[in-house]
Order: sequence, then structure tokens, then C-alpha cells
Amino acid sequence: MPESLHEAVPPRTPVIVGVGQAAERLGADGYRALSAADLAAEAVRAALTDATLPAASIDTIAAVRAFDVASPYAVAALGAPDNVPRAVAARVGADPARAILGPTGGQSPQQLLTELCRELAAGRGETALVFGAETISTVRHLAGLPRDQHPDYSERHAGSLEDRGYRITGLTAAYSAQHGLVEPTVVYSAMENARRTRLGASRAAYARAIGELFAPFTAVAAANPYSAAPVERDAAELVTVDARNRAITDVYTRFVVARDQVNQAAAVLVTTTEHADRLGIPAERRVYLHGWAELSERGLLERPELDRSPAAVAAVRHALDTAGIGLDDVAALDLYSCFPIAVFNLCDGLGLAPDDPRGLTVTGGLPFFGGAGNNYSAHGIAEIVTRVRRTPGGYGLVAANGGVLSKHSVGVYSTTPAPFPEGSTAALQAELDAVPAVPVAHRADGWGTVESWVASYGRDGSPRGIVIGRLDDGRRFLANTADAAATALLTDADQPAGARVYVRATDAGNRATLTRPEPKPAAPPRDSAHLTVTAAGHVLEIALHRPELDAEVLRDLEHALAEYQRDPELWVAIVTGGENFAHGVDPAAAGSPLLLLLQSHRVWTGRPAAHGAKPVVAAVTGRADGAGLALALACDLVVADETASFAVPDPAVGLPPALGVLEALPRLAGPALARDLILTGRRLTAPEALAAGLIARTAPHGKALDAAREVAADIVARSPVALRAALTFLRDAGEYPGETDRHAAALADVVLAAHDPSEGFAAYRQGRQPNWRLE
Repeated sequence: MPESLHEAVPPRTPVIVGVGQAAERLGADGYRALSAADLAAEAVRAALTDATLPAASIDTIAAVRAFDVASPYAVAALGAPDNVPRAVAARVGADPARAILGPTGGQSPQQLLTELCRELAAGRGETALVFGAETISTVRHLAGLPRDQHPDYSERHAGSLEDRGYRITGLTAAYSAQHGLVEPTVVYSAMENARRTRLGASRAAYARAIGELFAPFTAVAAANPYSAAPVERDAAELVTVDARNRAITDVYTRFVVARDQVNQAAAVLVTTTEHADRLGIPAERRVYLHGWAELSERGLLERPELDRSPAAVAAVRHALDTAGIGLDDVAALDLYSCFPIAVFNLCDGLGLAPDDPRGLTVTGGLPFFGGAGNNYSAHGIAEIVTRVRRTPGGYGLVAANGGVLSKHSVGVYSTTPAPFPEGSTAALQAELDAVPAVPVAHRADGWGTVESWVASYGRDGSPRGIVIGRLDDGRRFLANTADAAATALLTDADQPAGARVYVRATDAGNRATLTRPEPKPAAPPRDSAHLTVTAAGHVLEIALHRPELDAEVLRDLEHALAEYQRDPELWVAIVTGGENFAHGVDPAAAGSPLLLLLQSHRVWTGRPAAHGAKPVVAAVTGRADGAGLALALACDLVVADETASFAVPDPAVGLPPALGVLEALPRLAGPALARDLILTGRRLTAPEALAAGLIARTAPHGKALDAAREVAADIVARSPVALRAALTFLRDAGEYPGETDRHAAALADVVLAAHDPSEGFAAYRQGRQPNWRLE
């Protein structure tokens, strides 16, 4: 390269000078069962050798977040370093001033590299390293051995760590989790079915298209020494269901989805041209970032089209525009290929043929090369750097994806010297965000139309049906099929989209059938395993057997109250408990913090009397905490034992207060007192609650139920028609504005992605103070 071109860029221009990869396959010759940190160190050493750069010169080291720390609920089965960047730095002889742990998502290698290039261009640092490693195959293998043969990969390393956090808020919505639309294979299948519907393709034709898309990928993977599955397969083999290639969903077989059981690591070294000059790194070894983009997509259910990600297409176009080139000028491409739709989306949006002669991957793709956790695109960058070095002046493009086509990071590379392309995608992001979102119905009732669907198969072959559709009012809903006929529509019909379904909201989620169920005749309230129901005259008493308001207790309580509303002979209901009135699920008894959150987030998202206009009275003895307070506040009158108390303990274990508390407490007690109870955990006595307007009356110790019965007798003595008319007006006067289920889901989505529930859960069980972390 002419020296004049070499000098054409500012001295602080970032330039990639080294890339390295490492891999080992379980059972292969030379397999060493390396830990993730050890395998990462091998990739870093390879990058240092490639750059002829000393490890001591690295001043910033950034690690891509591994799967075992990718969410609050992930577990490192064999342990892991507490500071991954510094653990790897120590292995290669580096002592960086800065250590960074990136966010969750497949976009993060490109995102981190762009960030570090920007830092170098701004004069902050001189040499930076991005690396990542996954040893999922090894960990699963070793974790299956007897416990006394488990290695311990735990390490402690002093020094600073800039943790970027998970940044997964909204990617797994509580609404989706409730209906099983969580696993990537399931979510992406629903997107594929939406695309198949748009194209008007049959099941067989679409399967052939998937096979034809990915068959060339297998050929690339077969020639790549770092591949996890170096086997070339033809299109038919990829999509034919057999004993080795079972159906995971009605769209995907095992061969065409990202392969996560890998042992792979990759590293990228970037420095400044000034430093590269001092080290004498040849110009032909230097690769420049000519264009980049960072864009994100709104949640799946809010997207105007379920099968498209405009942000992904816009990110590629922006990166190309920044580089000053067109797609035809790119010689080598690596498109994120966790599932076929990720590639199809870019092909559709960019006018790129699936059989483009350049090929759409330089690694072999995630199903065949390997889905190395969040770090796959680091391998793509390493391969692109190698390719453009072979063809000086040519361009390579890496398009990385995180979430469910949610977060997109793109880089354009070339050996041609160019200043770092400063700029921002904020205006483009704002333009994407301005497109109206589709309204979502979290509790769906009535007729609707199937928009997309997925049937997911267990290992026994039994299907579970999930429907995404539109109610007749235009709102999008999510539901599970409620019977064999509805499930058969999703598994057997060639085109389920457009079919009419009837959706019902239940405590366990929305349920879809092909016909409207016949209404059940009113049945008298009855006992259950969790409560006792007693009727005397016009008064119904519901006694909770235990104070924990878990999903089963709430289901039975809501059922009893619904039957009370339908029974014309019952005019008033009393809800009471035992020594303590009620509280949320005990963390010590919950299976996991995730289950605890999913059980708790809807408590209480509406009045128990919401099914009708009849009054409900709460008789409170002992404590009414958290969800118990929400239950009490949701009743029309509260009579409390003079020794009763009220509190909001949920934040002490990392959970938000019950939505009923957040909605009703400020309205009834005033914002100041509500914030006091929520923020500090202050416990309110019965006299204080009476003065604050939270309860209607107090009763002597042990007499709350008797007092509630007296209240009920007074209510029965008055006109039920007049009282119901008055209550209907009061309830419609704005006491509970908005869609409570939507608010509940949004609240749970934020906490679901946070560190605090997991930490609070652990601290509770271990009897220690929690270590909260603001993200």
C-alpha cells in the first residue's frame, strides 16, 4: 500500500491489527476440556501473534457476556471468574486500565468493537481488545459426571470492572412467558409462519426454501477448522424429519437452528494508526471500520409486521451509507443466522438473493459453524478481517443480531485507510420508533383472527399450540390453544392464518378455541383445597386456609367470587383469613425467583368484585402484607382487628409491590404515605390505617370477623339495587384507570430483566442483607 494512503488518516484512527480464534470439539483428538477463560486466552494469544503486538500494550479489555451470566437466572454450573476480562488478561500477561463486561445479545461483539473504536478515536486509550468464549459443550459434559469429578472454574480477580448490565428489558415479556412464547426456537418460528403467510407459501415449499438457504452454509462450515459441526448437508437433509433431525416446532428441525453446544472463542485487537506505526505493523495487515450502525426494534407483539425487522435492514443501509458504498460493493458477507428468518429478513429488505454467489456467511453460520452464545459475531469479524486482507481494497460486512431481531449492530470493513466514521443513529432510531405500535390485549375475550402461530414439540412429540392474533377491535393477543381441535389447526392445516378463533381470558392466560364455548350455568360457591365457603342467608363467607396468595389460592378465590357475583341469592361477601390475613408468595417456598415474579406480578390487578357490582368486605386479622394488602384494598370495605397491620415488604426481596398496591395505595392514603410505605417498608397499624382512610373500621382483638358480619348485616338490610348502582358508579369513576393488565405486564417485564429479584431471593434464603445493583 502506498505510504501516501497510509498517512491519509489521522493518527488516532482506530485500526484492527489482530484477530484470533480457538475451538475444540468434545471427543475429538486433542480435546482438553478447557474452561471458557482458558479457551478465551488461546484466542487472545492468537490475536496477539497475528498483530505482533505485546500483551502489555493493551489498556482496555472488553469481554462479551457469556450465556452463564446472560440473565439474572442463568447459572454457571461449574463456576466462573468474578471478573472475566481480568481473568483472561492475567492469563496472557496483560494488565489493562479498563475492564468491560458487555451486555447480553448477539449484537454485542460488533457493538463493543464500535464503542472501543470510538473511544480510541476520541483519544481515550491506545490499544483495546474484544473477546468472548463459550464452552457450553464442555460444561454440560463435565456437569454430567459424578460431583466429585466436577472441576471448579470459579476465580476471583481484583481490579475494576465496568459491567454494562444485561440490557434485556422487554426481550422476554411476562405476557409472552405466561403463554410459552419464550424459547428462541418458538418465537422465531412464529415469525417464520408470519412470513410464510405473507408469501402465500405452503408448509412444504417454505421448508424447501429453508433447506436451500442453509445448504450452502453447511459447505462453508465443513471447510472451517473452528466449526462445531463441520458436515456438509443438502437442502432436503436439513429439513427432513427423522430420528437424528427431530421436529422442534412445526417450522424447524434440529439441524436448522442455532447450535449452542460449542467450545469456541474469538478475539479482536484494535489500536491506533499512530501506535501501529510505532510497532511497525505492516499496512496490509491493518483493517479499518468504514461504517457502522446500532439500532433496535420494539417488542415483538407491538411490531406492525411480525415477520419483519425494519431496524435490521436500516442498520445495514446506514452502515453502507456511512462507508460510502453500496451492497454490490461488498465482497464478503456474514449475516447473523441463528434462525432462517434472521437471514430472510435482510434478504427481503435489501433485495439480496438467498443464493447470492458471494455467499451469506464466512463462518458457516450459527446452526453449523456454531452459535457461540453472544460471541458468534466475533468469529464473523475475525473471518471478515482475514478475507479483506486477502483482497486489499475490498469490503466485508458483518450484521449482528440480539434478542428476537431486536438489537442490531453492523460493521463494514476494508484495508483501505479511512478515518473513523463519527456520527449517530439517534435520528434514524427516532424515525423507527415513531411508527405506531400495535395495541396489545393482555386479557383477551371474544372473537379474533389468527395472525401467526407456532406448534412446539416436546421430546415425546406432543405439541403445544400458541396463537398470535387480532381481536375484532384490532388489538393483538397471545393465547394457547385450549383443545385438540385448535391445536390440530396449527399442526395440520396448511394455512392456519386467517382462521377464526374464540379467545377467553383465564387466570393461567388466554385460551383459544375454534368455537365459542357454551356458557356454564351458575353454580353455588363451593369449598376448595385452599378456602372454605359458607353461605348464610344473603351473606357469603370465604375463609382462606393459608395466607400465601399464590396462583392456586388466587385462582380459587377469583372463582368463588365470580360464582358469588352470579348467584342472585347472595348479596354481600366477606373474605377472611387465619391468624394473619394474607401476604404474597413466600420466597423460601418458591421454586425460583423467576417463578415467584411470574406468580406475583398480577396480584392484584383488579377488584375481586370486578365481575359484577356486589360488595365485598375484608375482615383483616394480623398482617396484611404485599399481595394481602392489595387484596384488602381491592375490597369495598375493610374491617381490621385493632392489632392488625399493613405493609409493603416486596422490595426487600427485589420484587415490585403488587400492582393493586401501586394503583390503590396512593389514591386512598395519599401519595406521601404511599411512598413512605413502599420506599421504606414502614408498617402501618390498624389505627393509623383507619386515620389514613385505608380501612373503614377497627374491631377489638379477635373480633374482626364478627364486626365484618355486622357490616354485612347492615348491607343486606339496604336496597341491593341501590347499592349496586352506587358501587358501579364509584368503580367507573376512575379509581382504576387504564388497562391494569398492560401496566402489570410492563412492570414485570422491567423486573424480569433485572438483577435484584435473583439477588433478593438468594439473600432471603441465606439470611443476609441483599446487594442491590442499579442497572
